[in-house]
Amino acid sequence: MELLECQGACASFMEELKGALERVLLLDYDGTLAPFIRERDRAVPYAEVPILLRDISESGTRVALISGRPACELATLSRFSPQPEIWGSYGLEHLSPDGSYQFQEPTCLQRAALGAAIDTLQGNGFGGKVERKPGSVAVHWRGSGQEEISHLRQEILQRWGPLAEVYGLRLLHFDGGIELCLPAADKGNAVRGILETLGSGAAVAYLGDDETDESAFVAIKGKGLAVLVRPESRPTAADLWLKPPEELCRFFRQWLLASGGEA
Repeated sequence: MELLECQGACASFMEELKGALERVLLLDYDGTLAPFIRERDRAVPYAEVPILLRDISESGTRVALISGRPACELATLSRFSPQPEIWGSYGLEHLSPDGSYQFQEPTCLQRAALGAAIDTLQGNGFGGKVERKPGSVAVHWRGSGQEEISHLRQEILQRWGPLAEVYGLRLLHFDGGIELCLPAADKGNAVRGILETLGSGAAVAYLGDDETDESAFVAIKGKGLAVLVRPESRPTAADLWLKPPEELCRFFRQWLLASGGEA
């Protein structure tokens, strides 16, 4: 994306935001609001982000996180106040600001398949890299060398490919690993579900960084602004590219001003 195209898309959206009847800000977490680090349980947001999101929320914007992380884990890790709406496990979980919780349960067969996926990794050098989530199993390799990553990816595809095919699961590649998950686990589904609740006068944006966010970018096309947030651009369906944290925080400040707040 060219710089002028990015600037034009942003300026046009901010004008739309000023007169919007509803304002909705949808956000990925890892790589978007927080930098990637090897210790995933320490991935806290960029310093200015919690304050900006608090002010944006208080100015009347509906803020929602849409992440591959489990919803309760994300609520604890992000420490946003007030707690925003959270769609965890790629949209399988919904945690409301009031604490109410919903989850799309796997079938008995799908649950058994996820358990079998973990069993295929026992005693094969995957210790410490496996994460069981609601509705999925992930293997993380962030911080590993390229040779080890190639080996892990090949091993996982060989072990999990047949399970995905037989049980109707899907293999999801993300920045730093691979995941076997339920077919409904998709950020695009979460975005479409939110869009269905909005009126015709809504201004909505989705911000994300990796391949798992592309389905959300596609889902919001023609209905809002899709924003790629990462240090370097890449081929994407997004309308706008921002480098974190400076350009990301500038976007949030522009949002706050356009919605009548003080940046």
